[in-house]
Amino acid sequence: MCGVVGIVGNRDVNLQLYDALIMLQHRGQDAAGIMTCQNGQLNQRKDVGLVSDVFKPRHMERLKGNIGIGHVRYPTAGSSGPSLAQPFYVNSPYGICMAHNGNLTNSRELLEHVFKTDLRHVNTDSDSEILLNVFAHELLLQDQLEPGAEDIFAAVKRVHRRCRGAYAVVGIVANYGLFAFRDPLGIRPMVLGSRQTEHGIEYMVASESVAFDTLGYEIERDLQPGEAIFIDSNGRLYAKQCADKFSLSPCIFEHVYFARPDSLIDNISVYKARLRMGEKLAEKILRERPDHDIDVVIPVPDTSRVSAQSIAETLQLKFREGFMKNRYIGRTFIMPGQTQRKKSVRQKLNPVKLEFRGKNVLLVDDSIVRGTTSSEIIQMARDAGAAKVYMASAAPPVRYPNVYGIDMPAATELIAHNQTVEQVARAIGADWLIYQDIEDLIASAQEGNSAIEQFDCSVFTGEYITGDVDKSYLDSLAQERSDNAKQNNNRELDDGSDEVIGLHNSTREMVR
Repeated sequence: MCGVVGIVGNRDVNLQLYDALIMLQHRGQDAAGIMTCQNGQLNQRKDVGLVSDVFKPRHMERLKGNIGIGHVRYPTAGSSGPSLAQPFYVNSPYGICMAHNGNLTNSRELLEHVFKTDLRHVNTDSDSEILLNVFAHELLLQDQLEPGAEDIFAAVKRVHRRCRGAYAVVGIVANYGLFAFRDPLGIRPMVLGSRQTEHGIEYMVASESVAFDTLGYEIERDLQPGEAIFIDSNGRLYAKQCADKFSLSPCIFEHVYFARPDSLIDNISVYKARLRMGEKLAEKILRERPDHDIDVVIPVPDTSRVSAQSIAETLQLKFREGFMKNRYIGRTFIMPGQTQRKKSVRQKLNPVKLEFRGKNVLLVDDSIVRGTTSSEIIQMARDAGAAKVYMASAAPPVRYPNVYGIDMPAATELIAHNQTVEQVARAIGADWLIYQDIEDLIASAQEGNSAIEQFDCSVFTGEYITGDVDKSYLDSLAQERSDNAKQNNNRELDDGSDEVIGLHNSTREMVR
């Protein structure tokens, strides 16, 4: 899962891109990058780290141009390093850069075609660079000296025919404009916004609407599955459906965990969806444990807070903040190695002992993945003096890997895989455990947009909506995402990358 943003403005957009990436930081903390375009010259800064660490005043001064894109990276296969930071760039044709959120499920097949048929070279193991080269090749086939909107749309149409999986993309064709498109199933989100200034209209696309708020952009709409937009260098907006077949099937885990609650995704309020998740889970508690002896409801910060508040209200119980969060520790379920995860949980959360001592506590989390975090938190609650510790998950049991851009590991590393609820409860040390029902989770999100016929719920059901995921694919994915693979894939870090990429004579001048 990553965050992407693109802006076409009337003046330099570097500071707007920085502010937007700050608002999207929750979608990726591994690396960040910005690329802008001024008079046919692409200017870049990217590196590993948080947005505030990657971009300093000296970097921002170099990022000139009224068109730009940005990216915050979340590594799905564990690899890390400046070479994998986005945006990626190719110089042919025209000079194209691209940022991508999602994961291609046929990347190996595509890589072979890119090399043997398209005659293009890929520098990294990133499927995002493969996607960029596929798009660049298809745009080259349009054979236009000056590409227009229809050439962009024709290239995207061919990308849809070649690529499978999840992809929400934003990019720049140097000198000509900004493009964005979404996969034919709309698995990953992409929102279009605009604002009127004294110098004219400005456009912005981003992974979440929350990026618009601080910059004064208004939501125009979500990009439709399979749709592409192109905003030319004069600020004219073009849009076209580029997929032969399409249907909106967004990833429901955006509403469970990844998206900020103040975002609208596919016209669904993430906040209200999480409120409904809490209400339905509370109703299940009342059905299955009408004689419960819960004294207090405590969320596991941060994404479970809204659901936990709703549970407390429905059960007419006290809601308390029992854990204080260190906001400088990253998300633990993507960290390599069990020892590091356990250490990070203790660094990340500290209990308020007065809220636990002598009480029967219901801990509420958004989901349970490996179980490492849950078992550590339950033990922390007991160490703080809790009499009994119950656990509620706002999502159903996570039993299958995610293949569309979330680093959920091999099935054997998922605590609920082939396990009953009672077995998971014993494994994490809870007195009892209750999960959300899949039907209630779907209803909680679908109520916000009844036009959505289905969600991608593959991590809960094992049903992959692209229809191309089999056992051999999952076995291969498991090897790539294992803890050992992640430790072996760690790359030596350097100072990042600042570049001025000129189009004249296809040269690239490196600036340090």
